[in-house]
Amino acid sequence: MKKIILTYGLIAGIMVSALMLLGILINKDHDLTLGMIYGYATMIMAFSMIYVAIRQFRNQFMNGKISFGKALLIGLGITLIASTFYVLTWEIEYKYVFPDFMQGYAKASLESMKTSGASAASIQQATSEMDEMVKSYKDPLYRIPLTYAEILPVGVLISLICAFILKRK
Repeated sequence: MKKIILTYGLIAGIMVSALMLLGILINKDHDLTLGMIYGYATMIMAFSMIYVAIRQFRNQFMNGKISFGKALLIGLGITLIASTFYVLTWEIEYKYVFPDFMQGYAKASLESMKTSGASAASIQQATSEMDEMVKSYKDPLYRIPLTYAEILPVGVLISLICAFILKRK
């Protein structure tokens, strides 16, 4: 089971990292909406390896049978490995490609509020919250868990779905 988790975790991790790096070329204008759609699509593609891994483990090593718990454990192991690749890749991109990412994100968020007609008070409150977030995001102890929080829920959800679909008694 460990070999399957490691093998498919590495494949998923390399996929998510490579697609994340490719996203720099695709989204040259740094469109936040496009970046978010592309990012979650790449996560789903990489996490498709969970299905393949559980099915292979079930059919090759478990005589076609696997419990929900064991299937989920495989999925969660792959999720953890791929998520770590994602976080490490983002740390490299953040340092060398997008050092002002959070400033741009804050600016775009506030512009969106203004164009949607938000009140001056809510914009003022959001501005102070964004200023605090920009400051906090510079700290890796804040940024790294936040980056894990982007990808881990996707992997957990896909692991649950795959474990449910592939379980056999």
